[in-house]
Amino acid sequence: MSRFAKRIVVTGIGAVAPNGLGISDYRASLQAGRSGIARHEELANLRFACQIGGKPPVGPDEAEALIPGADLAKLNEAMVYATMAAVEAARMSGVPVDLKKGYNSTPVDWETGAFIGCGIGGMDTMFDELGPVMGEAADQEPGMGCRPMGTDIVPKIMESSVSVAVGKFLGLGGQTTTNSSACNTGTEAIFEAFKHMQLGYCDSMYAGGAEGTHFATWSGFDAMRDVLCSKFNEMAEKGSQPMGAAACGFVPAGGAGVLRLETLEHARKRGAAILCEIAAAYCNSGGQRDGGTMTFPNPDGVARCIRRVLQDSGVDPARISLINGHLTSTAADPREVGSWIKSLELPLDKFPLIQSTKSMIGHALGAAGALESVAVVDQIVNGYVHPSINCEEVHPQIPIGASIPHEMRKKELEYVIKASFGFGDVNGCLLFKRWDGK
Repeated sequence: MSRFAKRIVVTGIGAVAPNGLGISDYRASLQAGRSGIARHEELANLRFACQIGGKPPVGPDEAEALIPGADLAKLNEAMVYATMAAVEAARMSGVPVDLKKGYNSTPVDWETGAFIGCGIGGMDTMFDELGPVMGEAADQEPGMGCRPMGTDIVPKIMESSVSVAVGKFLGLGGQTTTNSSACNTGTEAIFEAFKHMQLGYCDSMYAGGAEGTHFATWSGFDAMRDVLCSKFNEMAEKGSQPMGAAACGFVPAGGAGVLRLETLEHARKRGAAILCEIAAAYCNSGGQRDGGTMTFPNPDGVARCIRRVLQDSGVDPARISLINGHLTSTAADPREVGSWIKSLELPLDKFPLIQSTKSMIGHALGAAGALESVAVVDQIVNGYVHPSINCEEVHPQIPIGASIPHEMRKKELEYVIKASFGFGDVNGCLLFKRWDGK
């Protein structure tokens, strides 16, 4: 028996991913096991150890096809991605949106808000616009040093820029805000939206995360020893190897994933097509104790997070069809799998399928949990399990190799559990349920 008073359903999803722009392309790549990771000459010129990454196929043409030019000039990279994903989610849910025909004339949607997270926002603006101006500021006339930045600089560098953009273009009147919780950001945003609706503050919410791909966003990780993958610069598509024996660090990426969530009552009232249900959601922290650190989660905190969503939903672990893990292609993968085994308490021969979307898109930081949740919803709706690529040789400390799909499988999924674990020992877990019409 679920402890929640309201049922929360998903009515729309949107994706801007390294291996696909839009849900159709994203699905095709996931089903084909197609990587979106490539080598980037800019990183090589800057002497990065890791010279590969996942960048969405979004250029000026793709952005201008959706967003009016005057508005586009005021957006940073992550804001563009967030807008594209949110508009797709809105349209899928049956909300008509055409930014080119003018969005300011549409009424405010007072019953809808947004939690759109971002891990490290505005780096492109800081380095490409703010930095050069400040570098020449001393040569300007008194009082004029900062003037060349223009009036749009602050909205482009503030962390909440991604939710501000979504709120503006969709006319949202509910709480519209940005969370930031490292690698757990996208998953946490969905939890916050779920909780917000349970408390009765909104009937619907856009939830997810966005992240840019500027080299400055990735530079700090490259400075950390053995955090990023640096051994596959000449074989970029092989670089992300979650659960693989040769995993040597995560591959940085960016993009955006957005879900439109609604109360079941609201979705039915407006006749929206329901994709799936969120049966439970939870976030916690391991307190950076008992093995938990800035970069590794406390195993007990992870287990408590996973068990809480099962407890709150009343779902027997044996009914879980699929795990979409955090699984980053680092030394943390065996520890994470161990936590899943401990938490679910199932015989290894009964262990559910387990996958890592990051094997194809890399680690999209603040957008990771959101893009992976979008993949979960699409798999539930279309009855498939995408492969985890690059782990044909499973890490020797992972004892559930038989549960890792190496090719796409057609399968009806009842419950799919998705988790994220972020720097700072923070955890998030979501339990998705197939919509059965009841």
